[in-house]
Amino acid sequence: MQTTAFMFFLLIVAATLVITYFASKKTKTTSEFYTAGGGLTAWQNGLAIAGDYMSAASFLGIAGAIALTGFDGFFYSVGYLVAYLVVLYIVAEPLRNLGKYTMADMIAARFNDKKVRGVAALNTITISIFYMIAQLVGAGALIKLLLGLDYTTSVLIVGVLMTVYVIFGGMTATSWVQIVKAVLLMAGTFVISMIVFAKFNFSFTQMYEHMKTATPLGEAFLNPGVKYKNGIDTISMNIALVLGTAGLPHILIRFFTVKDAPTARKSVVYATWLIGAFYVMTIFLGFGAAAFVGNEAIVSANAAGNMAAPLLAQALGGDLLMAFVAAVAFATILAVVAGLVLSGASAFAHDFYSHIIKKGNVSEKEQMKAARIASVGVAIVSIALALFAQKMNVAFLVSLAFCVAASANLPVIIFTIFWKKFNTAGAVSGMIIGLLTALALVVVGPNVFDPSGKAIIDAEPLIRLTNPAIISVPVGFLAAFLGTIISRRKEDPAKFDEVVVKANTGIRESA
Repeated sequence: MQTTAFMFFLLIVAATLVITYFASKKTKTTSEFYTAGGGLTAWQNGLAIAGDYMSAASFLGIAGAIALTGFDGFFYSVGYLVAYLVVLYIVAEPLRNLGKYTMADMIAARFNDKKVRGVAALNTITISIFYMIAQLVGAGALIKLLLGLDYTTSVLIVGVLMTVYVIFGGMTATSWVQIVKAVLLMAGTFVISMIVFAKFNFSFTQMYEHMKTATPLGEAFLNPGVKYKNGIDTISMNIALVLGTAGLPHILIRFFTVKDAPTARKSVVYATWLIGAFYVMTIFLGFGAAAFVGNEAIVSANAAGNMAAPLLAQALGGDLLMAFVAAVAFATILAVVAGLVLSGASAFAHDFYSHIIKKGNVSEKEQMKAARIASVGVAIVSIALALFAQKMNVAFLVSLAFCVAASANLPVIIFTIFWKKFNTAGAVSGMIIGLLTALALVVVGPNVFDPSGKAIIDAEPLIRLTNPAIISVPVGFLAAFLGTIISRRKEDPAKFDEVVVKANTGIRESA
């Protein structure tokens, strides 16, 4: 088994390094490094978005969550998919028209202030690291199971590879790794789903009837309330999932890799169809793992359920299918973490270094050097934090990143586009207070404090919400609103008119 798995892993690594080698020859300027020169087509970017979005949390975490908690695990699939409606109708086109390389560019199109750009960059780096921890946790568990390497070594391997992709290949390498990964993931998931469905004679009725008695949960497996017993907690998590995508930096920067806003919009449509098909198939992954692997085997391999999908592949197709699925999961992790490193590095190099420290007086060579150094820094911090998060479910970890994104970034993005009175003080207060509120509520919640010893600190939590988005998202909007009203700072109304024209038409000069 280990030999087969090792060969698949080696093949994935070799293919991605070849992509990086050729991409490095096309990555000479900052535009090519950050956005692949805006040269991707709609279907290419759609595949890359899907590859970026269908992360380890989706493939490993959701399959495990459904297998262990039934209906409650499927909330992740629904939330992640519906989120793209927010991206499609509100964010994608204005962002592409107003921005250049980062989310901070979009906000700076209206508020050309160092504080605004600096805080936006800080949020980008924080969210990217949060999200990356989840991917590295999944990678560590995966490689440990298949190759017998310890968790720390596994995380370091992925950390080194993702840094190499970004440093040498930039966005071009990252995009093509994501495209290849999306194709492999869809193919692998489809094969497993069809095998599982065939076990139930291609009958949904028979599958659902079987699941009523297939797990220790009995009929409760098909009903909500197994994990999220509090309805408010369920709503809170879904708020984070539905609104968070529109504030995720590594998703937002993908809209700068195409030539114009219509292409960005088309790419979101392609991505939504692919992502929708994938999340439907997570039902088969979760149900199949629960029925053919079993609760005890899933938990013994990984307490959070992160190995449910590879174990299902082994149960259905033996070591060969398991090795292939694990290699695909590995490719999934590599693709996503590369995008995350790039978003964090671009925020530091483009926003902090070029615009704040150097005040725009920076050469291409200097900015490229800063971006590569930042890539190494972001990777080191993420790896260090991932070593302490080994026991957490990766789908849950990602939902927390969504919470921070929805609380800190989305309010400012929406107000920047649609509210004429919005000002610099409102943008800064919305981003800072949204970020701090989300992080603070996570720290004092049941993910950190648990009297049963399942979390980091053995004590009673101050709040019971596993995902605090129902509090932190309104606080982010309120902080942005009150910051604007209280400061009474008047912004140039012509600037808002210019932003409206740019956001809706892409025209760079207003009449």
